[in-house]
Amino acid sequence: MRLWRLTYGDTMTKRTPNLMRRKQDKALLTEVELEFMNVVWALGEGTVREILAELNKAHERAYTSVATVLKIMEQKGFLTSQKKDRSLVYIPAVPKADYQKTTLKNLSSKLFNGTPAALVARLVDDEDVTDDMLAEMRALLDERLGDHDR
Repeated sequence: MRLWRLTYGDTMTKRTPNLMRRKQDKALLTEVELEFMNVVWALGEGTVREILAELNKAHERAYTSVATVLKIMEQKGFLTSQKKDRSLVYIPAVPKADYQKTTLKNLSSKLFNGTPAALVARLVDDEDVTDDMLAEMRALLDERLGDHDR
């Protein structure tokens, strides 16, 4: 009879890698982080308590959980912090427009084979897009292309 000696962290089962699971792209925020970041962008800056107060309007969270997520976001480079009195004040390190641009490029690359026209085509084909929204999009495109005579 053979006795197994296990140390902390050892397991008796053989694990197979989950091929469908990939590391989160560090340039992108998780869903929860994006929710937090939207609050910080809206506030401009905020302490854990101020950010918690805004987040709790939608869903109750614990102070320590919010503080932990904010610290992780700072480590990832999305936020910076400054000590003010006895609190840390979190400030966006990435402007919202820059993050939107990065996210759209990533979406276009991964889901639309790097073809922005395919992304736009999918968007305008959406049944939920109203004629007013399409007119607004046309105006933006006309402005970008310098075509004001339409």
